[in-house]
Amino acid sequence: MDGDNQTTVTEFLLLGLSEESEQEDIVFGMFLGMYMVTISGNLLLILAVTCDPHLHTPMYFFLANLSSVDICFSSVTVPKALVNHMVGSKCISYMECMAQIYFFLAFGTTDNFLLSVMAYDRYVAICHPLHYTLMMSPRLCVLLVVISWVITHLHALLHILLMVQLTFCSHNAVPHFYCDPYLVLKLSCSDTFINDVTAFAEGGMIFMTPFVCIVVSYAYICSKVLKMPSAQGIRKAMSTCGSHLSVVCLFYGAILGIYMHPSSSYSLQDAVASVIFTVVTPMVNPFIYSLRNRDIKGALRKIILRSRISNSRVKMIPRCHAFFSSLKKSRWVQCSA
Repeated sequence: MDGDNQTTVTEFLLLGLSEESEQEDIVFGMFLGMYMVTISGNLLLILAVTCDPHLHTPMYFFLANLSSVDICFSSVTVPKALVNHMVGSKCISYMECMAQIYFFLAFGTTDNFLLSVMAYDRYVAICHPLHYTLMMSPRLCVLLVVISWVITHLHALLHILLMVQLTFCSHNAVPHFYCDPYLVLKLSCSDTFINDVTAFAEGGMIFMTPFVCIVVSYAYICSKVLKMPSAQGIRKAMSTCGSHLSVVCLFYGAILGIYMHPSSSYSLQDAVASVIFTVVTPMVNPFIYSLRNRDIKGALRKIILRSRISNSRVKMIPRCHAFFSSLKKSRWVQCSA
C-alpha cells in the first residue's frame, strides 16, 4: 500500500440519506418529529404500566421493558444525525462510532430477545391459562429480562472488541446516517475474516435463537387456537397476539431488508429498511400495543384525568388566596369603621 493509504482514521464521515440540502432539511424534520413521538409515546406507555396496579402483570412488564429499549435504541442513532445536520457537519469520531456500534448491537439485539420472551408469555397465557400465574412468576420474568440484557451486551462486546482490532486507512466515508457495523467493516483495510466468521456464526445464532422461539411459540398457539370450540375464544386469543405479531413482522421484515440480501452497494431499499428498523419501529411500537388494548387506554385516561385534576387544583390555589385576602381586607375595613 501507499503511504497515504496507511493513514490511521480518527473520524468517519456519515454521508446521510441524501446529499441534496433540500432533501436533507426534509429528512431532518421527519427524523426530529419521529424521534419526539418515539420518546413521548414510549414514556407514556412506561408511565401507564408503572402507575396502574392493574397493569402489573408479566405481559405489561415485558412491554415496559421493550419501550425502554426502544427509547435507548432510537437514541443511539437519531440524535447524532440531528446534531450533525444542525451544526452542518458529517463527522463522527472513531470512539463515538465504536460506541454507537456497541449500543446499536446491544439494544437492537435486546429488542429481538424481548420479542421472543413476549411470544413465550403469550404461549403460556393461551396454552396453559390455569398455570399462567405459577409459570410466569415475578422472579422468572425478571430473570428472563436480565438474561436478555446480559446476553445481548456480551454479544455487542464481542463484536466491538473484534472491530477495534481492525485498521482503518484513508477511506472513512460511511454511506449512512449512523455507523452501521456492516458498512464500517467494509471500510477496513485489515483482514476481516475473523469478524465475518464471527458475525455469521455467533451473530446468526443470536439472531436465529429468538426467532425460532417466536416461531415455535406461535406454532403451539395456532394449534391451540384451532382446537377452540367457540369463535369468541379464537377472536380473544388472536386479539391478544395481534399487536405482538405486527411488531414482530415489522422488526424482522426490516432486518431481512437490510442484511439478508446480496448487495454490492448501498441502495435505496437498504436506506428505507434502515429507517424502518432504527426510527419507525421504535416509534410505532407503543401505538400498536395501545390502540387495540383497553387496559392501556384506561390507564392513559386515568393519567390524563389525574393531571387535569392536579392542574385545576394548582389553578385554584391563587384564586383561594386572593379570595381570603380580599375577605380579610373587607373585615379590617369594617372594624376600622
